[in-house]
Amino acid sequence: MKRRASLTAALLATALLSNNISGQANTAAKSTAKKRRPATRRKVESSSERQIRELREMMAAQQGQIDALKSQLATRDQQVTAAQASASDAQTQAAAAQATTQQLSTQSAQTAADVQQVKSSVAQLETEQSTLTETVVNNQAAVSEQINSPAAIHYKGVTITPVAFFALEGVWRQRSLNSDINTPFNSIPFPSANEGHISEFNFSGRQSRIGALVQGNAGRFALSGYIEADFLSSGTTSNDNQSNSYTLRQRQFWGRADVGGFAVTGGQMWSLVTEDGRSTDVRTEKLPNTVDPQYMVGFSWARQPAIRLQQRFGDIRTGQITAAMSLENAQITNFTATSATTGAVPTNFYFAGTGANGGLFNAFNGTYANNVAPDVIVKFALDYPKAHFELGGLARFMRDRYFPILGTTGTGSTATYVLSTTATNNTKAAGGAFLSARVSPSKYVDLAVQMMAGDGTGRYGSAQLADATLRPDGTLEPIHNYHGLFSLETHPTKNLDVYAYYGGEYAQRTYYRQTVGAFNGALLGYGAPNLNNAGCYGLPANPASSTGGSDSPVNCNAPTRYIQEPMIGFTYRLVSSPKYGRLQYQATYSYLQRNLWSGATGTTGFPSGPRALDNMIHTGMRYYIP
Repeated sequence: MKRRASLTAALLATALLSNNISGQANTAAKSTAKKRRPATRRKVESSSERQIRELREMMAAQQGQIDALKSQLATRDQQVTAAQASASDAQTQAAAAQATTQQLSTQSAQTAADVQQVKSSVAQLETEQSTLTETVVNNQAAVSEQINSPAAIHYKGVTITPVAFFALEGVWRQRSLNSDINTPFNSIPFPSANEGHISEFNFSGRQSRIGALVQGNAGRFALSGYIEADFLSSGTTSNDNQSNSYTLRQRQFWGRADVGGFAVTGGQMWSLVTEDGRSTDVRTEKLPNTVDPQYMVGFSWARQPAIRLQQRFGDIRTGQITAAMSLENAQITNFTATSATTGAVPTNFYFAGTGANGGLFNAFNGTYANNVAPDVIVKFALDYPKAHFELGGLARFMRDRYFPILGTTGTGSTATYVLSTTATNNTKAAGGAFLSARVSPSKYVDLAVQMMAGDGTGRYGSAQLADATLRPDGTLEPIHNYHGLFSLETHPTKNLDVYAYYGGEYAQRTYYRQTVGAFNGALLGYGAPNLNNAGCYGLPANPASSTGGSDSPVNCNAPTRYIQEPMIGFTYRLVSSPKYGRLQYQATYSYLQRNLWSGATGTTGFPSGPRALDNMIHTGMRYYIP
């Protein structure tokens, strides 16, 4: 552009010069024409004319150059315009090329991303294929395992899980109880009994157990049923002579429906007073680790027909509360009414009898109370991940039929009661409260305690102390009872448990004084302080028979005041496999002490009453099916 401006300036200068020269030449020519007029002869060119001509020639030459320069400038302008157009086109093409490049770059990046995604998808597909292959292989293995080794049996819409263990167990007792592996704690013999001087040893397989859990999902309702049986019973022909032909007995047999947090269970089951491991759910009961099927002194339990209702609230992580109520079959056990005066025990009452011939109650073993109502039990449970607490109450109703005393007849020692000719029924309320607490401060230790206190609650303790005694008028009187159990259970290794327990049961002295006739002053009831205990430590009586003997010697008449049992033991699981089951060995040692109420005689050295001692060792080997 600068060069073009220079050329234009030069052309303008030349044009001005040319005009000047042209003007000067015209002026000179006019002046000469005035002086000289052309003649007919040839003109002679003057110097001025020559100069003018030369100047014209020079101007013509310069004009040609100017025209050439103009032509060049026009050409150059055209070239510049063309170049500018080309440059504009080039810029447009460059912009288009840049846009295309950017687009291609974006497409390239997208393509790279797509390629990476495809690679990732391929890798994911390969992983999923591998996982699917592994899942198929595992499913095939699981199906094969379920076919060849099913954990449960599927029948229509229910699942049936077998439950069983096979046991060989034994017991050694320092003083014989003429029992199997179960221990009648309230029958520990005194030195005056022949059994107090001879030991016993028994093997038994009768606690082997069979059963099944049946479960079905019926929409909102989770249904389940459970049956459990062992051979700890005997028929009229059962014996230990050769075939050990003992009979199968029902331990548990119940059905359950669970909807949300509410559940109802009915059938033969553990009593609600029994400590549970979770909520108040059946099949979570916490039993002492003992071979003895009578368990431990101080342990609260029963197994009997019942209907149980329960409702759960909350979450176990923050504290789950369960409220439960149970109606359970009632019974009055170990009724005791004694007097040091012969004939002082009234006979004007009736509350129980033996099983009827042809009926389904046992006609030769035990008596059956004529219940007015079931035992009513309520319990509240509080659960945390490592703790379980229970608090409950028990209501009982003891009824007998008696002939009321209308008055007396006679005087002095000949006075007697005048009884009504018409009997009437009398019901006494009984019951008590119970609690338990179990905590696991670490995976190696569990600590627990349980207690029960009340009137007429003896039947819910393992020692089976008396529930009731008799008043002089012939009505029943519940006996105040206490029992409790402390548990320390440790788990040093995965296969070993070591534990210790202490339990005790107490029955309160409950007696009354007769005031009429020959029985005036006679004491009647449970643990009267004038009973004769002189024979508790005497020499055993001559049994007069090779099969005779007695664990109730003469003149050892006071009933039990307190029974206690400390126990230690271990369980070792040699094999514990979800596929093959569990094989375990177990041994426990117990020291039993039975204290009677003090009497009028025979308590020297034992102000609280005579006592009997026994040492026991239980052993067991069990194989549990998986």
